[in-house]
Amino acid sequence: MARIVMQPSGKAVDCAYGDTVLTALEKAGYALPNNCRAGACGECKVKVTSGQFDQGMVLDMALSQEERKQGYGLMCMAKPISEELVIEWGTLDAKPKLFPPREDALFVVVDKKAVAARVVELRLRPVGQPIRYWPGQYVTVGNPRADIPARAYSISNAPRPDGELVLQVARADDGKTSNWIHDTLATGDNVKISGAYGTFIGDPSVDTPVLCLAAGTGLAPILALAEAALRRGFKKPVTMVFSARTKEDVYSQGMMAWWRTKHRTFDYKITLTREQAEGYLAGRVDVVLPQLFKDLSKHTIFAAGSPEFVDACVAVVKQLGAKDELIHTEGFFAQQQPVTADADHLLPA
Repeated sequence: MARIVMQPSGKAVDCAYGDTVLTALEKAGYALPNNCRAGACGECKVKVTSGQFDQGMVLDMALSQEERKQGYGLMCMAKPISEELVIEWGTLDAKPKLFPPREDALFVVVDKKAVAARVVELRLRPVGQPIRYWPGQYVTVGNPRADIPARAYSISNAPRPDGELVLQVARADDGKTSNWIHDTLATGDNVKISGAYGTFIGDPSVDTPVLCLAAGTGLAPILALAEAALRRGFKKPVTMVFSARTKEDVYSQGMMAWWRTKHRTFDYKITLTREQAEGYLAGRVDVVLPQLFKDLSKHTIFAAGSPEFVDACVAVVKQLGAKDELIHTEGFFAQQQPVTADADHLLPA
């Protein structure tokens, strides 16, 4: 058994014999960025300041000889061979640092389809380097040449090696950008993306049951957070409650059903607020939640949607005992401005 110490927080986790550093951190609830888990992408590169480790087989393109000399390693393949390994990772409170946003990264629309009555889903593939982001963050999309202002849209998928982003865009009646995306932007078009922005990554080191609440396209960041947690083997129960007006407004139900079948700790409920239908709950989230949970004092809560929806969620989960420090929210405003973390919470560019 080795001990891995994270600096500057000083927090430590045990690493069982044969486990990689990445595995040990994930077992303890710390979410180190990673994509390939095979020493090929370089996403899990950190500096080791003390101790020895077996790096294993990794590609030079992911970890150069110069980086090795400087003490860097790829934690998805690194196994401690000393009793203690000290790494530079995270902030003073042991939360992961965010990636510096990029401006005007070129993407191609590789797929576009309607997924609900007023929602289209875009799949965007980067032409150059992928944008690095944490699940829960958002990017901005616009077209200045056509006088289309940039607007914020959450990424609905967890990071993947090819850098593809999935955005779910709701049509706003007076929304110039959303109407342009719905009516003009087409498969095969080029589009420039900026980001990632926002700090709605919650606390990836959470080790409690999780309740995710979403309304409308607030589902997008919730899907990304859930996908990332399930992918890294999160063991505690995860329940998702999605609020939609009618059945026509429900989307991504197939993905949620697949997660429920594949992961016995995952479950989801859909509640409709403007109609009743077999197989669905009925009523606003503040009505249905007390029917599902009697005590949320040990849950971590993630809520995303309109500010009114988020406020209603916060009020009802507090009534059910949820603690302030375990409630994470993302309110969607019509003209949301990009939010970048301060320098102390950003990785070097």
